[in-house]
Amino acid sequence: MTSPHASPPDPLDAVIDAGRHWATPRDLPARRAGETTSGAGPGRRTMLTAAASLAAACLTGCSSAEVRNKTPTAAPASRTGPAPETPKAAYRRLMEGNRRWVANALQHPDRDPTRRQLLAASQQPYGAVLSCIDSRVPPELVFDTGLGDLFVMRSGGAAVGPVITGSVEYGPMTSGTPLIIVLGHQRCGAVSAAYKALREDEPLPGNLQAIAKAMRPAYEQAVREGGADPAETMARAQVELTANALRGNQDLAPLVAKGVLAVVSAYYSLDTGEVEILNGAPT
Repeated sequence: MTSPHASPPDPLDAVIDAGRHWATPRDLPARRAGETTSGAGPGRRTMLTAAASLAAACLTGCSSAEVRNKTPTAAPASRTGPAPETPKAAYRRLMEGNRRWVANALQHPDRDPTRRQLLAASQQPYGAVLSCIDSRVPPELVFDTGLGDLFVMRSGGAAVGPVITGSVEYGPMTSGTPLIIVLGHQRCGAVSAAYKALREDEPLPGNLQAIAKAMRPAYEQAVREGGADPAETMARAQVELTANALRGNQDLAPLVAKGVLAVVSAYYSLDTGEVEILNGAPT
């Protein structure tokens, strides 16, 4: 039975118990009921103060290390500089990238985990490219761009419909993207197939016919213009007509009129890797 005169449990004893891996039992003074902590040797309050100080120092050190580990590093700038904010600057950046592609002097900018983490929360691409699905014409490589630089839409022959058009509109209308490039290319299989189907009035199988139908205006223009290679003429007409339609549509036309958006039609050479501008280059 506990004596009624015994000292009540002292919560500070828990601190001493918790600190016994710093001090062995023989280092601690004996403590009996009613005994004071004065006298020779380390007193109880001294031990408590030391233990508390040591615990606080440990906690402070751990907390500081934890904060240091969780503090994000400064956001790295793009290797190609700040994102262009005007149509002319965006156009210049992309054409510089294409010149590097042609010259085999690629920078491969901003294609690393650091850039990926930086963009994880948000994006603000400076260009939107509508191109063909052709595996030989990847816009990110053709223009030597990095992660977060481009919105890219791809369809057979760069054919458009409501979903594709809406996707092209997304960047300029929601993110202030200042440049759209409609990119056709040399020896386009989709255009050649559409040209043949329309000329011979033989529908393509499945939903491929939707591509041919979307390119009928370009086919009709190519027929009027003629030329040694009507499929190539049709491919060029397709990107020009598409760029003209985007430039004048009800949602993008006001941005073009204000000078905050340019819509460019271009043609890619499979032989040289060069992007040729057909119309709409910002001045």
